Order: sequence, then C-alpha cells, then structure tokens
Amino acid sequence: MTTTNQGCISQFIENHFLHFNAASLVDASKAYKGQLANGSKMLVSLAGAMSTAEIGKIFAEIIRQDKVHIISCTGANLEEDIMNLVAHSHYKRVPNYRDLKPQDEWDLLLKGLNRVTDTCIPEEEAFRRLQKHIFKIWKEAEEEGERFFPHEFMYKLLLSGVLEDYYEIDIKNSWMYAAAEKNLPMVVPGWEDSTMGNIFASYVLKGELKASTMKSGIEYMTFLADWYTNNSENGIGFFQIGGGIAGDFPICVVPMLYQDMEQEDTPFWSYFCQISDSTTSYGSYSGAVPNEKITWGKLDIDTPKFIIESDATIVAPLIFAYLLNM
Repeated sequence: MTTTNQGCISQFIENHFLHFNAASLVDASKAYKGQLANGSKMLVSLAGAMSTAEIGKIFAEIIRQDKVHIISCTGANLEEDIMNLVAHSHYKRVPNYRDLKPQDEWDLLLKGLNRVTDTCIPEEEAFRRLQKHIFKIWKEAEEEGERFFPHEFMYKLLLSGVLEDYYEIDIKNSWMYAAAEKNLPMVVPGWEDSTMGNIFASYVLKGELKASTMKSGIEYMTFLADWYTNNSENGIGFFQIGGGIAGDFPICVVPMLYQDMEQEDTPFWSYFCQISDSTTSYGSYSGAVPNEKITWGKLDIDTPKFIIESDATIVAPLIFAYLLNM
C-alpha cells in the first residue's frame, strides 16, 4: 500500500521491491523516515567514489531538507564533489574500462587522466585548478595563527566565491556546497590519503606549511564525541554507504564514550543501515553483519538493523528518492 503524497519513484519501489535486497531497501528507507519523524538525528557516511558517481545530484537535496545532520566521508569524496563542480566537462567516460590493457592505462596517465572505474578525473582542470586557491586559504590561516579541519577549509573555499567562474554543473547538484551553506558538521577520517591531503603534505615537506595548521583525526574524534553527546537526546541513526574508514571511524564513538570515557549513560546508535557488497566470510569489518556490532558495544539488541548487499551507486539514490517522496 502506498502513501498518497508519494511520487512515482517511491510508489514504484513500494509496489515492486518486495523481496530479498529490494525488500531490505524498502524496510531501511521506512525506518530512516521513522527516525526523522521521531526527532532522531542521522549520520550518513560516504565511502568509495560516491562523489565521482555524482551522488550530489540527489544528496544535496537531502542536506537542504535536513534529512542528514552530520556526515562522515573520505577525503576523496570531500574533494571529488568540488572537482566535479569545476571540471565536469573535462571528465572522460570509459565505458569499456574492463577491456583496457596496461598500455591503455599508461596512455591515460600521460594525458593527465586519473581513472576511477569508468570515469577519468582530469588532473590539470580538477586537482591543479583547486590547488592554487586552497593553498592560499591554508597559508592565510597559518599566518593568522588559525587551525581548521579539512572540511572547514573546503567550506571556506566554496563560500569565498573564488571558484564561481569555473562552475560547470548546476551548483544545486553539489552536496559539498549544500553542506557548506548549512555549515553541516562533518568528520573526514584519514584525510591525509586524499589528493588534497597529499598536496598539503608536500607543502609541509617543502617547508611552506606547518602540519599543525590542519586539525587532526584525533581532533575529529573528540569533536564527534562532543557532538554525539550533545545531540543524542532523541537518538542518532547511522546510515553507511559502503565500508572502510568513513564508517569504521564514527561508529566507534559510542563504545569510546561509555567504555573509555566511562559515560555509562551514552545511548547506542538508534538505527543502523549499511549498503555493502563486501562478503561477511572474508573477515572484513565492512562485510560484518550488523549483529556483530552488538559485541563491540556500538548497537543495542533492539536497534533497527539493515544491510543491503548491493551496489551503492544504485541503492543510495533510490533510498534518497524515497526519503524525498520523489
């Protein structure tokens, strides 16, 4: 049975996604809506190359409509949304990527095209176009004795207006711009392994910047601990796209608070859903079923738990469309 205010996508999902992973998608979507209706807040974690997959086309609206309250993402997702914003026309699609030979890959490198599955990011128009502007912001902060998190520097870059002449997509399709406008809380664990993290490190090695100008992962964790404590009155849900550090880092804040900080009244995450194609039997944290997280003190026995074993680039937009009643 469908709700009258639903759009055609939501109605299609409810009418046809009836079993297996499809049914899990519907159940997780309804429970996500229920969390928001009950006043709970939601963390969304972005792993993989979701920004290069242009998740911003729908995720930006999720942000604008306050259906996510904090984001955990990799450094790659942080920067690649902005790269797509300023260099979209220079990206190269490679639909036959499975057929590429080593020489084909080498030729792409020589052309300054860094491949992410079927999409090549142009180094000169994307990385280097941002580099000169972000370096100036890093340097100005250092000279003024200020320190910021990686995402805060990116927010400054976007809100400064220096990139406006480069925009190649509609700004409403940039999830980072939507987040910057709201000053949305964010954690970016392992930022150092991203392109911008590598670039920052190169300036430190050359003596042009101090490492201390960039706030660290430990500071991200302490920020998250305070945010969780101050926002958990009605529960905080955890919606994980993919695996890896974007999910592993923030979910640990709960056992850290009540085990290591001995804050015994710390509530468990009130909802958990992961979109994953990782296999449980391989021993990966990303492939662990939600119940395993009970043994680590992250989820309660009664926490609504969902796992959708499928392609996040297919599943996440459908769940977001359901949340938006599209």
